[in-house]
Amino acid sequence: MAVGRALVRKMHKFGAQVIKICATGGVFSKGDAVGAQQMSFEELKAVADEAHMLGLRVAAHAHGTEGINAALRAGIDTIEHASLADAESFRLAREKGAAFDMDIYNDDYTLAEGAKNGVFAESLEKERMIGRKQRETFRAAHAAGVTMLFGTDGGVYPNGDNARQFATMVQWGMTPMEAIQAATVTAAKYLDRTADVGAIATGRYGDLVAVDGDPLADVRQLEHPVFVMKGGEVVKALP
Repeated sequence: MAVGRALVRKMHKFGAQVIKICATGGVFSKGDAVGAQQMSFEELKAVADEAHMLGLRVAAHAHGTEGINAALRAGIDTIEHASLADAESFRLAREKGAAFDMDIYNDDYTLAEGAKNGVFAESLEKERMIGRKQRETFRAAHAAGVTMLFGTDGGVYPNGDNARQFATMVQWGMTPMEAIQAATVTAAKYLDRTADVGAIATGRYGDLVAVDGDPLADVRQLEHPVFVMKGGEVVKALP
């Protein structure tokens, strides 16, 4: 536990704004079981307590049920992936005010392109085992009232394709507005950034995208922005 606290302090000293830990194994981590718990409750709580004392949020990579529930009981703020979360996970998340950050689009890319990209056969098998279940968990968690965030697992598929997550979230139970809010105002809340990002308001960063259509009618419009502004400066504008 002392090691975990010391590492949190070190990351804080060097400017970290969020702490991320691995509570269970993963799809792309070689040699482990995707759902196997990797940190004890006591270790998880030590990290959460230390981070919260320093004003930092904590995210836990967790696919497996036991690791997810231990992380939630320990006070972890967000669960990344949350593939095998169960009804107890949903209850704990609601009770603790935690959120699930579920990257449900990347299963499509990994299974279609992974072998060509050199992904280990072991990882592809884990993806086949868990991808469908993760999507079913997403639908159940959303229906159970768990706060959901927009997660992409950036880098697993090419950056720039991130907006494909929106349509997958809608396919598995969200409205387009809920999916958009998961990527904006709700994400800002769980990063403690509501003062500067997450909404269009005076005093916020001018980070905007525009599309040639209504994303509430067709959320895939967000995959094709025609205008991008970052920090108040236009970086893309079609003539």
